[in-house]
Amino acid sequence: MKANYLIKHLIGTCLFFAFLFVSAGRINYWQGLVYVSIGLIMFVLNYTALRITPELLNERTKPGVGTKKWDKVILGLSLLTTLSMYVVAGLDSGRYHWSPDFHWSLYLLGILLTVTGQLLFLIAQKQNKFFSSTVRIQTNREHQVCENGLYKVVRHPAYLGSIIQSVGFPLLFGSIWSIITVCASIALLIIRTSLEDSTLRRELKGYIEYCDKTRYKLIPYIW
Repeated sequence: MKANYLIKHLIGTCLFFAFLFVSAGRINYWQGLVYVSIGLIMFVLNYTALRITPELLNERTKPGVGTKKWDKVILGLSLLTTLSMYVVAGLDSGRYHWSPDFHWSLYLLGILLTVTGQLLFLIAQKQNKFFSSTVRIQTNREHQVCENGLYKVVRHPAYLGSIIQSVGFPLLFGSIWSIITVCASIALLIIRTSLEDSTLRRELKGYIEYCDKTRYKLIPYIW
């Protein structure tokens, strides 16, 4: 199961990256090469230093019953917005240069935000043994609240990581036009966070008490 998942994950990752370079129309696309390099480093970390348990890997590969219908809709829309981000960025900074050149410090900031966001996601996944790929109460796995590590700071640290890397995306690529698709992606993350949090409050034992200790859903001292 693990080898099959790793191969499928790698193929899926490469297909996403292909959208960038096809849209850019060239291979010597430095923003794309930097982004792919970051992605491949995170891919290796995901299966080495930050690897998850076999039980969680099985859950993420094929979630059990009970996935919320609204989550399937959000995941589908998120896939479309992510692909749109890659296509718009590739067409803009890689092919047609619709956006003006950014200052080098903005590119660097974009790289740092991308790395930080992706690391936060992987660490959150590592720390939560119930980190499924869909929103569902995992009764078959005796679902419990995770209160460790990053989950002491905010209740949904992986979504925070995803938002951070999304903010870094248009900066890394130097693409003003990709901000439109990035905003759509972030909006979907915020909606998913709110709906998931409400679901856990209603259906997961101990989650309300956890909310009393960890007050913020996504952004410390704000929300």
